[in-house]
Amino acid sequence: MKIPTYFWAFWGAVVASIAIVNGIALAPGKAELSPPSTPNSSQTKLPDVIVPSTNTSPDIATDNPWKKAQYVRTLTGHTGVVQTLAFSPDGKILVSGGGENDGRLKFWSLKDGKELDNMRAHRAAVTGLAFSPDGQTLVSCSDDGAVNLWDWKTGKYTHTFVYHSSNILSLAITPDSQTLITGALDGIKVWSLKGEQPLYTLESYKKQVYAVAVRSDGQTLASGGTDGEVKIWNLRTGKLIGAFSGNNGPVSALAFTPDGKYLVSGSYDRTIKVWSLKTGTLLYNFSGTPDQIRSLAISPDGDTLASASRDGVRLWNLRTGELIGLLTGHASWVDSVAFSSDGHSLATGGVDTKIIVWRNDVTSNPLPGTMHAR
Repeated sequence: MKIPTYFWAFWGAVVASIAIVNGIALAPGKAELSPPSTPNSSQTKLPDVIVPSTNTSPDIATDNPWKKAQYVRTLTGHTGVVQTLAFSPDGKILVSGGGENDGRLKFWSLKDGKELDNMRAHRAAVTGLAFSPDGQTLVSCSDDGAVNLWDWKTGKYTHTFVYHSSNILSLAITPDSQTLITGALDGIKVWSLKGEQPLYTLESYKKQVYAVAVRSDGQTLASGGTDGEVKIWNLRTGKLIGAFSGNNGPVSALAFTPDGKYLVSGSYDRTIKVWSLKTGTLLYNFSGTPDQIRSLAISPDGDTLASASRDGVRLWNLRTGELIGLLTGHASWVDSVAFSSDGHSLATGGVDTKIIVWRNDVTSNPLPGTMHAR
């Protein structure tokens, strides 16, 4: 599949709260003023293997298909950090966004690993990528403060939002494909995706926001930033309805499980927390990563969490709270992770400028084309 030439035209602590509203603990927050740091690439090369968990629970060995994860191939072509990744809705194409001084989007065939096309999409790092759930729109955001929209079917550039005054670090789209939310160093803004116009500002410039995620109900938004607090918002009213606290560092990544029951947050304090939206309680606190969490992704079936940090990508069983294994292969920090829509493929992007594609069951769920096992 060739990308149309038109593309060249442009989330060990408990909830600290007193009251609970809608099952979510309330807690005040205080923001700090500091941009997120970018790791360097001085780490040594790690072997391209899965390091199994030392936990011998039979649930880990038999229940999760990512126990059988295998390396597929490495994609090269970026000149800087691979800061964000997104699979096309049909799973045939992987889109990657470059970091500082490499504000390009690249389009890769999952069939053979070939680069199909690329374009200079932003003047600075591409910090977020997402497809609308209806598969019609590709959205990118950047450190340059812009949000770009493309019609995915035709490849035609359609619009740019330029109302943020500072770095945009995250974006999310509601399940009905109607509403876009962006989190930036100057707060949170909500946009009409179909109408291509701004709707309202949810959080003011006084709050730096690193991560946003939308629940499957399409009405609930989670945000996280420098104060270490996860805030929960009602998108219909624009009201803050609750918060989870307990992080000792900025919240850098957020993801809801597909059923909307749980929220997962990753932090610069090296922990990952799984929160119950129904009870407002902390279910799991994953720790042991050597450094800050850079990115999170949850498989479409809601069973597996992938977390990116300095030494690779950890895979967690969200049903049991146990570590499945560690994917290594990047020479340094892993900055981005994404699952395909069928849940069988995982892409990881690193500071080493490389993208690695992994598969959870190569034998029974092969990608089209030739596999190259390492």
